[in-house]
Amino acid sequence: MASVLYAMGQWITRARVLVVIGWLVLIALVGAGAALLNKGTDNSVTIPGTEAQQALDRLSTTFPQASGASAQLVVVAAPGDQVTDAPYRSLVDAEAKTIADLPGVAGATSPFSTNGGIVSDDKSAGIVSVQMAKGQTEVTEHQKDLLQDAAHDLEQQLPHGARAVMGGSLFSGTFPAISATEGIGLIVAIVVLLITFGSFLAAGMPLISALLGVALSTAGIYLSTVFGPIASTTPMLALMLGLAVGIDYALFIISRHIDQRRHGMEPRESIARAVATAGSAVVFAGITVIIALLGLAVANIPFLTTMGAAAAMGIAVAVLMSLTLVPALLALAGDRLGRPRKRRPRTPRPVDAPAQRVNGGQAPPTTTRPNRFFLGWVRAATKWPVVTIVVIAGVLSLAAIPASKIRLDLTDAGQLPKSEPARQAYDLISDHFGPGYNGALIVTGTIVTSDDPVGLMKDLAAEIRKLPDVADVPLATPNAAADTGIIQVVPKSAPTSQATADLVNRIRELRPHFQDKYGVTLDVTGFTALGIDVSARLGAALFPFGALVVGFSLILLAMVFRSIAVPIKATLGYLFSVVAALGAVWGVFGEGWFNGILGVEQNGPVISFLPIILMGVLFGLAMDYEVFLVSRIREEYVHRGGARRSIEAGFLGSAKVVTAAAVIMFGVFAAFFPEGDTTIKPMALGLAVGVFVDAFLVRMTLVPAVLALLGDAAWRLPKWLDRALPRFDIEGEGLERQLALADWPEPDARDAVIASGMATETPGGVTVFSGVDLRVPRGEASLVAASTPAGVRALMLTLSGRARPDRGRLKVLGRVLPEQGGWVRRHSAYLELADGVDVTGRFLSVLRPGVELVAVDGVDRLTDPAGLESLRRVLAELAGAGAKHPITVLIGTAEPQRARAQLPQTRPAETTPIPVESLA
Repeated sequence: MASVLYAMGQWITRARVLVVIGWLVLIALVGAGAALLNKGTDNSVTIPGTEAQQALDRLSTTFPQASGASAQLVVVAAPGDQVTDAPYRSLVDAEAKTIADLPGVAGATSPFSTNGGIVSDDKSAGIVSVQMAKGQTEVTEHQKDLLQDAAHDLEQQLPHGARAVMGGSLFSGTFPAISATEGIGLIVAIVVLLITFGSFLAAGMPLISALLGVALSTAGIYLSTVFGPIASTTPMLALMLGLAVGIDYALFIISRHIDQRRHGMEPRESIARAVATAGSAVVFAGITVIIALLGLAVANIPFLTTMGAAAAMGIAVAVLMSLTLVPALLALAGDRLGRPRKRRPRTPRPVDAPAQRVNGGQAPPTTTRPNRFFLGWVRAATKWPVVTIVVIAGVLSLAAIPASKIRLDLTDAGQLPKSEPARQAYDLISDHFGPGYNGALIVTGTIVTSDDPVGLMKDLAAEIRKLPDVADVPLATPNAAADTGIIQVVPKSAPTSQATADLVNRIRELRPHFQDKYGVTLDVTGFTALGIDVSARLGAALFPFGALVVGFSLILLAMVFRSIAVPIKATLGYLFSVVAALGAVWGVFGEGWFNGILGVEQNGPVISFLPIILMGVLFGLAMDYEVFLVSRIREEYVHRGGARRSIEAGFLGSAKVVTAAAVIMFGVFAAFFPEGDTTIKPMALGLAVGVFVDAFLVRMTLVPAVLALLGDAAWRLPKWLDRALPRFDIEGEGLERQLALADWPEPDARDAVIASGMATETPGGVTVFSGVDLRVPRGEASLVAASTPAGVRALMLTLSGRARPDRGRLKVLGRVLPEQGGWVRRHSAYLELADGVDVTGRFLSVLRPGVELVAVDGVDRLTDPAGLESLRRVLAELAGAGAKHPITVLIGTAEPQRARAQLPQTRPAETTPIPVESLA
């Protein structure tokens, strides 16, 4: 990975203008497409397979007038009046008829109607029930405005002091929109970046990259509405995440570049190195966020899957911007960034700075004055590591208390600001009728076998009316075809209360009773039941999603840090952060903590998909800080040793950047809180708290303490597992080795194979081959010997890039192995021979275009004269002096004398030990 990114960084520095222009053209094209083709957002919430959704889908066919969205016009008489008085009755009846004639309205029921009319017990209020012809997401804004205008007109005509307010499930949610408040996050980012870099030029680059990335991803989301519906929350989530991670990812790369420049590295080389090292960490962190967001599909809820995919696209764009546009901007800045500082001579207490490697070697540690604040922090955290671990774990565990009480549901008008008419209607209905009238249930069933459908519906309504927590059953009727019936059930409790959820489940549990007694299978649907089903589906998905995220975290971190203890520690820290975030959300939105300060006007359940989104997003963000902090610590440990010293040096090398990144991300998330809707507000709070806890308490305090407690054991990995796990070189260790061997054993060496001290062992520690020193010229056939057939096979696989050497140095075709193994595999072939095979045909089968080297195994098993003759002819054609494009052929053998006699065209590979002074 680091090698590929290093080469890409070098190319970008040369093609910097082309890269910048390319991104700007792409943004313009996608933006134009979005402006011309987008179909707008669709806030429908469908949950395939749930009872409420299936019943609602059936009603749209059998009872369409009951399947559309509903609204409620609540009329409250002036103090001392009754809504049944003549002036009110005539005006309300007339308004109900007017509303029934409005576009998109299927019907409107006056509160004084004998069939479904609703008047409060004290006759102080009545409700005009409005049934729309279409579903909630199909009702246009114009139609909603007409309903609100009708309510306003009625209020103007009523006696002074009376109220007429339109609300109901049709107006139960507001949808997020960008406001000026989100700009606070950008202001925070600018201030932090200026403090971090001390340069307007450097501070502006992360903002430019993040804003352009957000523009592209947002335009892409709106353009994708051509292919399917997207909720309005989706671009807001992508904007929030894209802005935060876009700034942070660019910050990591720029800070590494400036740090290298201040240690004397040339600008172009520094840019390429920054892209290779910090860029590798950005790729890793971005991949973890993307996979976690795509993992939202586990819940099998279409709008949530779409939301995760769109947000993942925003993260992918942020990663690509950081890896390409940021280095292009750095290249345009040239040597104006990160000039080596001229300091007056001082004699401070020396502290080893992170090692910096220049021009293939490692520069000696520089003696710098450490940041006293961060030095004190890390020493305090690691002085008594057990105490630190117990205190941090204990404090964060307290968050489990409110987190365990969290209740989930689709938010309703009760969570809207009090200035919203829908919230006012909600409160008036709760005060005069009871909270259950804000979320009536619809019980429906097929009654085609009944010979008395009206009587059957009355009997069913009578039984349901007797259930606990049922306030009223105002409507029980069959449809015109008498094949489907609906019963409107009003709970005593609020739509989002646990008591209402229990009532829904109780009616569903009585299904066998109704089937046996009446021959009817009843289903429960409606907006309230849909919310209950969404919460149940998401609750059931939390464990498999969490297992996926945690399991994936363990594997990825083991790949990165070549350790068992570090992944376990990182995963437990992530779980602490998630619990803290959920605890904070429920403390504010459920328990009412700091409601006045934070501007939360109503307590209640939080949006159902909040936990699963928090888990996914925080996973990726936690891995960001883990990678950037622990990779620097591991880098120190690998190159210079000393567990405790490495913690201190690595912490000092990364703490400033991690702090800046966390503060920026906290500021961006927090900026979405003040003006956020009922969906974004708790999500912004959870992410802000989660980032703060994860960065400062978990990664920068708990992690150093755990590493100090474990010492050298933190970096141990069983050899068998080390071989099994792929390598993800995010510290650039492999790149450093590749650059160090660039001129080894001497500049411009053209040999096909150069090896020194190369050895390989089995996972059990048995030596396969060792002490291999080789020099094989290009375009020749050479014998390469090992002591056993197994050693021959392992050596041929290693020399063709198909196996990793455990020790020593190896270059094949000018590329360093194993770091550039992919390139070597593409330009080499491995071939096994034995008696009875078509030698010529086997060679032809592997000689694809671009192959420059063939490693041959099994020549010792080849005794057939015809086969040996074929091999001699092939060697003469491939590696002979007359070959048009000579190919290097390596003949592996455990019997070099016999092989030399049988294959006179070959020569023994040079085995003189190769000097390595240039690497000392």
